[in-house]
This record gives sequence, C-alpha cells and structure tokens, in this order.
Amino acid sequence: MSQISVNNLTFYYEGSYDNIFEDVSFQIDTDWKLGFIGRNGKGKTTFLKLLTGQYEYRGNITSSVVFDYFPFEVRDKDRNTIDVVEEIYPDYEFWKLCREFNYLEMDAEIFYRPFSTLSNGEQTRVLLALLFTRENHFLLIDEPTNHLDQASRVSVKEYLAEKKGFLLVSHDRDLLDACVDHVLVLNRKSIEVQAGNFSSWWENKKRRDLFAQTENEKHRK
Repeated sequence: MSQISVNNLTFYYEGSYDNIFEDVSFQIDTDWKLGFIGRNGKGKTTFLKLLTGQYEYRGNITSSVVFDYFPFEVRDKDRNTIDVVEEIYPDYEFWKLCREFNYLEMDAEIFYRPFSTLSNGEQTRVLLALLFTRENHFLLIDEPTNHLDQASRVSVKEYLAEKKGFLLVSHDRDLLDACVDHVLVLNRKSIEVQAGNFSSWWENKKRRDLFAQTENEKHRK
C-alpha cells in the first residue's frame, strides 16, 4: 500500500486560453477502488493521459507504482488470443492469466482462437484478465462495459468488485456502485476525493445543491 500524490497540477492544451486543470492537489491510496466522475469532455481522459506521461504539465505527480491503461491496443485481431497476449505483455505469467480466467469463468480454449472471433465481452474479459496479472501497478480502466451485452456486464462487474488498486471511468452507475469505495470528482478546473460510491456522492451533491439554492433564494429576498 502506498500513495499517489498530485500537487499543484496545472494543464492546458497548447493554443487554448483556458486551463483544463488549475493548481490541483490531492492524494489517493493505491489500494483504493476509485470511480472517476465528471461530465463528458471535461478532462477525465486527459487526466489519465497525464498519469501515464503522455502530456507535459506543471506541478508534480509522484507515485511508487506503474500506471497501466485499459483497454490495451490490439494491433492484429486475426492472431490467436495467446499471441495477442504475448504481444501486449511479453513478460506475462501464464499461471496468473489462467487464475484470472478462472475468476472470470472463461475457458482456456479461448487462448487458441483468433482474437477477432471472440465476442466483445470475451475480448474485454481477456484484456482485463491480462491487466490484473500485473503486480505493483495502478490500473486506469476506461469504460470497460462499453458495447457489452448484459451477461458480460454482470461478469465484469462481479470481477471488478473483488479487485482493488484501480481508477475506473464509467457511465454505468450500477458498475460504479458495485465496484468502488472512493470517488474522484472532476469539477470545472479541480479534482476532489470523496469516500463512498457513486450513489453516496450523488446524494451528497443533491443536498449541497439544495442548500446552495436555498441560501441564494434567501439572499435574493
């Protein structure tokens, strides 16, 4: 268990007059199960790319863990699944992958089928299984249930509910409620951390918004 510290983070895209993040500071625990909440286009993917070192920024991000981004890029989907796995992560350990397959109730025969012949749910679960074989990594999981049928969504939800050490971006409220114990909330130019799942954050937000509205009405009167 260790911490990821973000201190005085400021970022803007070149040519833009507005900062995406402005003097952002917070700490998170690498054992937490975090949900990342914020409107579309407000910087969630940008922040993930900052963590993985894809953009330059002002401030500091310090951590003793390696960041891994999901979904992995699969360059040739016509190759057998086991070959796709080896290309993405050459140092993977087969027994660990089999262990994760077992948790996901997947048959090992999938290894020897072309990746392109797998359903969206099977492809997602293969890549998630590979992701969770990595130790001392903090996992950045971006919309894992997109384009999945209901059975695959349930399988992914149950799997992630038993895991820890990740930051999950999803519009699936049921998934967030089942899988996270903290939320990272993306505000206009800041990020804040709260304990709880999506529903507890949403109820707190509604109470705060109602209080602010009531206070504004008092001032107007």
